[in-house]
Formats: sequence, structure tokens, C-alpha cells
Amino acid sequence: MRFSRRTEWNTEESELARAHRHRLQSGLPIADLTASNPTRCGFAYPPGLLAALADERALDYDPQPRGMLFAREAVSRYYADHGVMVAPEQVILTTSTSEAYSFLFRLLCDPGSEVLIPQPGYPLFDFLADLDDVHLKSAPLVYDHGWQIDPEGFRRAVTPQTRAIVFVHPNNPTGHFTKRWEAEALAELCREHNLALIVDEVFLDYGFGHAPESFAAGLQDVPVFVVSGLSKIAGLPQMKAAWIVATGPDSALALERLEVIADTFLSMNAPVQCALPSWLEGRETIQKQIRERVAANLADLDRQLAKHATVRRLDTEGGWYAVLRIPALQPDEQTVMDLLEQGVWVHPGYFFGMKEAGWLVLSLLTPEREFCTGVTAVVAYLGTHPASNNFA
Repeated sequence: MRFSRRTEWNTEESELARAHRHRLQSGLPIADLTASNPTRCGFAYPPGLLAALADERALDYDPQPRGMLFAREAVSRYYADHGVMVAPEQVILTTSTSEAYSFLFRLLCDPGSEVLIPQPGYPLFDFLADLDDVHLKSAPLVYDHGWQIDPEGFRRAVTPQTRAIVFVHPNNPTGHFTKRWEAEALAELCREHNLALIVDEVFLDYGFGHAPESFAAGLQDVPVFVVSGLSKIAGLPQMKAAWIVATGPDSALALERLEVIADTFLSMNAPVQCALPSWLEGRETIQKQIRERVAANLADLDRQLAKHATVRRLDTEGGWYAVLRIPALQPDEQTVMDLLEQGVWVHPGYFFGMKEAGWLVLSLLTPEREFCTGVTAVVAYLGTHPASNNFA
């Protein structure tokens, strides 16, 4: 049998993954500081949450490519709560943000087209790009009293094959919200090179401090496609409900074409669409718990790191993760392997596109006692790790 070149991935289990699996199978304790699934983190969901799936409207098969109107109206109300007017006609429902990205890559790109992806960033896009015959090109985020884009780095990354810039607002894992000056710099690039902006806002509701503004509120002279969904907003990744909001010039034409793409698959199921308004309206129950957990873990992390002069937590403005700058004494993969032997599981920075030494990424979603135990072990390890194994 011959397979397509787009699926020629290396699917062998990595050394790190194998070591993690062996420790789990051995029954040895692990403080998991990589937790990203809220349904496995001890949060209390309303007891009647699943009752919304019993809506009798789901018995009628009414294929709507953009999604059922009342479900899209619920998305509009969500944005109205953020002070942004989004009409239901601007919304396309999808089963996930991954599917939303795939729809947008197909809308905007031909085979071989390029999409700019800021780094550091979440390693989601590689497989999606392969499957849609799109090439990814990294554009730099830099850290200088907080994360920010490097406008010239983005400009240098643009080529005649570039069709879009993907931006996560706030970024995962840096927690960096796109500032207005950054948005204008990106918009200038889009106007100059006829590009679209794809903006992922799944963590929008988890900012520290004032509520940030959705990208759907501005940049009306640039094509912007905002993606988000219930995975983070309502802490329901298993329910598979997300959306695209199209704004800016030619958005009506874009939506017509997206409707054809969506009609080709008709992947949204009726029970979830019927339940979506209820789940969106009740999102504060889970969001409050998550925000409290993240704040408590962040405070504990800072308290413990205050004892360690050579490890620094980088500034973050939102999301569920913390980035640590550690001494670059050895590859981060070895550091993570050593920590696993100490009973702690963390992300190496290179997993998110950082350099291969000097970075660790910790989830702030982990239950507080487990998080404290894990951070204590991390701080102890970094405090005693010998500096003789230099890494160039």
C-alpha cells in the first residue's frame, strides 16, 4: 500500500514519553505539572450539566452548515458580554478549534502556501498544516519586561507565499495578550501583503486583572477570523463545540465559502448545538474555580521560587501556564527526565518552540496540593543540580 507524503510522520514513542509511561505503569507517584484537561483536575461541574443534551429539538435532523441559529445566537451573546457586537450571521460552528483552523487553512491557502506562527507557541499546528498541505513559518516573540512580538522579525518572515498570520490571544504558554500596538503592527503587515489574521481566543476569559478585549472588536479594515470554543470557555473539551467569527473586508464572501466547506462535512451534532446556549450561559461556575486555582498555584510558585536566585518565572497575563527560565546547564529534555525520576512531570521548553536548554513550562491547572508538591521537588532539584555539566 502507498500512503500520502502528508502522513509521513515519525510516530515512534519518544524517550520522554516512554519513561513517563513506564513510571505510570509502575505505580510510582507523579505530580503532574502538565495538566491541561479541566475534567481531570478536580473541579466541580453542575450536577445537571448533561441534562441539556436531552433537548428534543435534537431529534429533528435539520442540517445547517453554519450551525443552528439559536446556537450561533448564544455565541453572539457571549461576545456581547465582552462588549463586542457579533451577529449570528458572522458565526460558523465547528466541532473544535482544530477543525476551525483546518477550515480556515482551506479557505485561505493553496497547496504550498505559508502561514506565520509566533514562537513560542502551542505545538498544535504542525499536523494540521501537513494535512492541509500548508507550510508553517515561525515568527518571533521576544521577552523584554514581558512578552511581545518582534515586528521586524514578522516582516522578514513574510514571503509571496504567505497567506495568513495566526495569533493566540493570550498566547499559550506565555500568557501574553496582544497589545493594541502589536495588533496595529500585524494589521499593517496584513494590509501591505494582503494577508488575513487568524486569532485564537480560547483563553480570553482567563486574564489576570482587567478583562482583555476580543480581536473581534477592532481592526475592521483587515480580514480577521476569531476562533474559540467550549474546551476552555466552559471547561468542556469533550463536548466538541467551537466556532469561527469572521470580521473585516470581504467577510461576507469568506463566510459564503466557509459555509460550503462546513456543508461538505456537516460535522456538528445536534445535541451539542442544542446544549451550547446552556453551557455558555453557565460558564462562570467553572471559570471561577479555574481562575481561583490558577491564582493560588501562581502565588505558591512565586513563594517557592523566591528562595531560588537562579530561577525566574517570566511575566504572564493570562491562561493556564507559567514559563520558568532556568540555568541552561543541560538540555531541557534531560532536566525533565531527571525530574520525572524525582516524581514530577513538566514540559520542556522546546515543546513550545523555545530553545532546547533553559526553559520549563508548568501547568497552573493542577490541583493545589499536587502542584505544591511538584514545585517543591522542582525547586529542590534546581537548587542542587550541579553546574559541571555545561551545555553549549
